[in-house]
Amino acid sequence: MVHWKPTGTLNTTQMNNKDLPVLVTGASGLVGTYLLLYLVRQGHTNIRALHRKNSDLSLLESVKEKINWVEADINHYYDIEEAMQGVYQVYHCAAMVSYDDRDYHQIINTNVGGTENVVNAALNTGVAKFLHVSSTAAVGKTKNGTPNSEKNKWSKQSGHSTYAISKYLSEQVVWRGCAEGLNAVIVNPAIIVGAGDWSRSSAALFRQIQEGLKFYPLGGTGFVDVRDVVAFMHLLMENEISMERYILSADNITFKTFFEQIAQHLGKPTPTIPVNPLLRELSWRLEWLRSRLTGKKVLITRETARLSAQKQTFDNSKSLGLKGFRYRNLKESIAETAALLKKTTEQKNRNKLLPFD
Repeated sequence: MVHWKPTGTLNTTQMNNKDLPVLVTGASGLVGTYLLLYLVRQGHTNIRALHRKNSDLSLLESVKEKINWVEADINHYYDIEEAMQGVYQVYHCAAMVSYDDRDYHQIINTNVGGTENVVNAALNTGVAKFLHVSSTAAVGKTKNGTPNSEKNKWSKQSGHSTYAISKYLSEQVVWRGCAEGLNAVIVNPAIIVGAGDWSRSSAALFRQIQEGLKFYPLGGTGFVDVRDVVAFMHLLMENEISMERYILSADNITFKTFFEQIAQHLGKPTPTIPVNPLLRELSWRLEWLRSRLTGKKVLITRETARLSAQKQTFDNSKSLGLKGFRYRNLKESIAETAALLKKTTEQKNRNKLLPFD
């Protein structure tokens, strides 16, 4: 077993040493799950994974014995600092994704406060390199319809969601850490496509279309395969790049096209009813009322309804400049994910993950 002596620096040999301790936060999330599988696949032998109590880790059963599991909450600083002792790389994937106004304080506490704890612990323990998973939600938006890029400036007057604000603020925490000596990089994935828990993230859209969803939003955005996200993250951590951020988006398509492709591969009817402004505003209000009457979680919020009507595109040229990286074909990613959903449904299996091959 090779031990890392914290120095805050990293040379080429150390960057490619698969025996040195690596820490991943957010082990039960979509990105965290695929990242852990990818790290094992790449030959890493000293992986620590942070997860909260009662997290569902069933998707990682195949690599369970190859990972050092640490039960900790990123909102508890001393737990994080203890878990980070001797670690040379940190992948910070933990975050709360919600567009429900009732989750405001929890979103800010987790995404901003939690990131502060992880960054401070990385500084105090001498972590050599730090990667923060942000989102295209934290990228400044253009006003002339041109693709959004890493160069865009954030505007406080753009009507951002609480989630977007929390991701922007968490990035500022990372940059503050850089000013204090942290060697860090940031990735900004678009909507992530991939199988996993079919009740969460974009996988839930596949399930809804399988169940007969008839409506489609009028907007559009960028999409990226989860396997591309984790492969890029790993590649980024194995070179000397520092204090950079990268938009990760394989392609820009409309939600109509996205929904049509999913329906086609599932063998289901294509959603045909566009969500016009009237339907959009009515839907979130009815959903708000349903949630209040039943106590169940809101499925459509004012923020998600209005975001779905926006047409955003993202420039991925900077990410394509990273040597050795190429995106998977988005159509194939959608087809693979849909095929896996059909298979798990027919065989009545539990949630499954896409293969890396």
